[in-house]
Amino acid sequence: MLTSTATLVASSMLLPTSALAHGESRARRSPAPPTAANFEKLRRCESEGNYSAVNKNNRYFGAYQFSAATWRSLGYAGLAHQAPPAVQDEAARRLQAQGGWRRWPACSRSLGLR
Repeated sequence: MLTSTATLVASSMLLPTSALAHGESRARRSPAPPTAANFEKLRRCESEGNYSAVNKNNRYFGAYQFSAATWRSLGYAGLAHQAPPAVQDEAARRLQAQGGWRRWPACSRSLGLR
């Protein structure tokens, strides 16, 4: 007996056929692990890896483009771009541990981190 392609795809992905009808054609992936390589990719996407970066409207700072409020909420003084690279890396790891890659919505999506 032949089955429809949608049913076959849905059963192979463990999704009901109705999920495909609602645009859920992909299985949900696990977020990428917080490895040094993934943080390097994130830095390059956010600021071309420039720890002294300030975005053009002066709202985001450092290699990971922290807002001033986020930087302060992590307990740091000043602005991110004024801190040494090791401190910015530590702050990014802490922020990622708190909320995952979604804290960097555009880059984490384009890099496939979440």
